[in-house]
Amino acid sequence: QVQLVESGGGLVQPGGSLRLSCTAPGGTLHYDGLAWFRQAPGKEREGVSAIATLTGNTYYTDSVKGRFTISRDVAKHTVDLQMNSLKPEDTAVYYCAVGSISRAYRGDFLRSHLYDYWGQGTQVTVSA
Repeated sequence: QVQLVESGGGLVQPGGSLRLSCTAPGGTLHYDGLAWFRQAPGKEREGVSAIATLTGNTYYTDSVKGRFTISRDVAKHTVDLQMNSLKPEDTAVYYCAVGSISRAYRGDFLRSHLYDYWGQGTQVTVSA
């Protein structure tokens, strides 16, 4: 069992920035897929961004492209999500997830079923 802990959420004004971080205390993030998901009240969980660690490819949902950046620090065992130009519609609970994904997989890395372990989430609220 892998425990994931997210941090960095909070309240920010529209146009502001936040940096979310995910770590696995006492463990590692040596998984094929590292991702961030979010769920807003009354909405389904959606994939925000992911890294395929084998290829280094990154993936973003359309609504955050150009504003969010996912990164990983192998030495520190963290995966971060830098969020800039935040909008009220970015308000949600953000979850970190990791998964062992087949190296043959060439599909969408923002599918929740690919991920085996999830954090408890961190609240991001964008409001004036």
